[in-house]
Amino acid sequence: MQTDSKNKIDTIRQKIYIVIYGTNTPAGRIFDMVLLVLILLSVLAVMLETVADIDIKYHKELILIEWIFTSLFTIEYILRIFSTKKPWKYIFSFYGIIDLFAILPMYLTFFFPGSSAIASVRALRLLRIFRILNITQYIGESNKLKSALRDSRAKIIIFLFSVVIICVLMGTVMYLVEGEESGFVSIPISIYWCIVTLTTVGFGDITPATGLGRFIASLIMITGYGIIAVPTGIVSAEFTKQKIKGKKKVKAISMCPVCNERGHKVEADFCFNCGERLNNKTKN
Repeated sequence: MQTDSKNKIDTIRQKIYIVIYGTNTPAGRIFDMVLLVLILLSVLAVMLETVADIDIKYHKELILIEWIFTSLFTIEYILRIFSTKKPWKYIFSFYGIIDLFAILPMYLTFFFPGSSAIASVRALRLLRIFRILNITQYIGESNKLKSALRDSRAKIIIFLFSVVIICVLMGTVMYLVEGEESGFVSIPISIYWCIVTLTTVGFGDITPATGLGRFIASLIMITGYGIIAVPTGIVSAEFTKQKIKGKKKVKAISMCPVCNERGHKVEADFCFNCGERLNNKTKN
């Protein structure tokens, strides 16, 4: 009897695991879509609470809605722990901590009532969307993007280091040209002004007053437009390379010679449908 009871629990745990973690199953995809809608609605409710007119009029309703979302996310969190074979690994994982933060704020309001800072933490639920987007049809593209960012990391670091040097040099020059009477009271403040100008933000809290200073500022502004485009170009070039490599690998592997099944992974040696060896592996 005890064995049968354990087998039933294991069966239930396995079924729950397939629904919650099985992104390639129909039930798993439905679960992810429902969870996505709940996350977006809960974040919307958090934002509406910060609007004074809406909160005054519908405060009780918003709190009730928030408790409904918190209850649903709590049930999901418990089921994730129950269904996985390594619960502690999930609890202390990145997504496990985010899932905990999704439900913790409302329970903390019992101990810290009226704390807006705790309530604002609920907006972190939006990070849970990254878990949902980690489904089959997005995995390939996300891997390409990660590879592109990784391959362009050295170039971007060198570029950012060059920008820092430009800001330090030009900030120092502007400190010498403009001086304290124009608001450039120190080199760090001048560097801050250079960063704001170079990124085309332009707060306007500090402005050059001399002709030479305005000329230098104009050069920095023009340079800023070119600088903004550089990281985008670097990542785009690497992303294009990844797509070209991916297409070559896909073309190198055609259908299974026995069952004509397609969609095998590049590193696959055997057909996932019939088990026949694939004789058209990629040749490097």
